[in-house]
Amino acid sequence: MSDTAGLAAVVEGSGPPVVLVHSGVADHRSWDRVAAVLVATHTVIRYDLRGFGATPPPTEGFRHRDDLAALLDGLGIERAAIVGNSFGGYVSLEFATRWPERVTHLGLLASSLDGRDWGPEIRAYGAAEGKLLDADDIDGALALNLDMWARGPVREWSPELRALADELAPAMRISLANQQQTESFELPDDTEPPSTRLDVITAPTLVAVGESDVPDFVVIARLLADTIAGARLLELPGAGHVLPVERPKEITAAVLELLAR
Repeated sequence: MSDTAGLAAVVEGSGPPVVLVHSGVADHRSWDRVAAVLVATHTVIRYDLRGFGATPPPTEGFRHRDDLAALLDGLGIERAAIVGNSFGGYVSLEFATRWPERVTHLGLLASSLDGRDWGPEIRAYGAAEGKLLDADDIDGALALNLDMWARGPVREWSPELRALADELAPAMRISLANQQQTESFELPDDTEPPSTRLDVITAPTLVAVGESDVPDFVVIARLLADTIAGARLLELPGAGHVLPVERPKEITAAVLELLAR
């Protein structure tokens, strides 16, 4: 990995640039299977957000959106396709609504969105996680997050989901250990929030969501697909939240279709 703009990043392949932004419970490795295919035709950039993976937590104020811009600037890239999962989807939305001219294609996979009145599952999860982190109980917070984001609210544990949890756990443990410090330095928006500026997005857009994800994310996906001009919606039966890890073949095919538009 290289250090660009203070972010640990992997740059592979050649061709039109694509940035893959990981979720808030993973790191750049969640895109490994997708990137392995995309590098045949594209320059693929994966990086760890501040406080995730190999990128240390911040020690001064920052915005993830600005970090993404600085990463592209450091690589000499003016315009790129941006594809994000979950919180990475929200970072992608922040970037795309702040600098729409820099986005050639946009992929939003189980993306979050500002201004939500979250449902009971998310409210209960957030309260429980806060208590565990305040108590420095990283093991408890890890178990809670794996249950929420690997298993999900409607599925029972299976060998396949246990394997998914095992794959996510190392990166998740790092992010949880850094979470409170990272969030304490995150600056508020200095522009209107993305939910109020979706009309400025003109790039071809893919919106994807797992039908077995937390219900809020299905609602958000449908809202984004209805609001962003020309967006295409992909709903994956039986799929959960961390789509690039859980459904890499379908996500790779959908991203390639997006990039061909």
